[in-house]
Amino acid sequence: MKILGLTGSIGMGKSTTAKLFAEAGVPVYDADATVHLLYEGEAAPLIEAAFPGTTANGRVDRPLLSARVVHDAAAMKRLESIVHPLLGASRQKFFDEAERSGAPVAVVDVPLLFETGGEKRVDAVVVVTTSPENQRERILARGTMTNEALDSILARQLPDAEKRRRADFVVDT
Repeated sequence: MKILGLTGSIGMGKSTTAKLFAEAGVPVYDADATVHLLYEGEAAPLIEAAFPGTTANGRVDRPLLSARVVHDAAAMKRLESIVHPLLGASRQKFFDEAERSGAPVAVVDVPLLFETGGEKRVDAVVVVTTSPENQRERILARGTMTNEALDSILARQLPDAEKRRRADFVVDT
């Protein structure tokens, strides 16, 4: 089975591209969706232990957690040390199930694929891109993020031009 890594910065159209793969019958692993599930389950007590006061009713309160880690590189590393191993186990389970199903190809949708070295674990990388203007417009239209928060996220991500340079395939949305 071939594994495609699907990536792209926030607001580039990666989720829509992943949906198109899924509609074509390709198994798709969504790392962001998996993080949401982990935050509602097994990761919550581990995160609460590391970042007291960031959970409520057994679930991670994402805005509270974000406020604690977004401007603190050491805290972000600590959070990643909790979440990444859980994601790795979940991803391996997905691969095993996709392989058993006979799928010739599977997609892993990972926003920070290059930033986490994930390109070494896939056969090819698909980068989803758009213009910086479209990207910012899409994100801010959601009404859930400020310019400052967006800039903070973008600062932690590899620049789009570098992602495109390193890609095997580029999808311009």
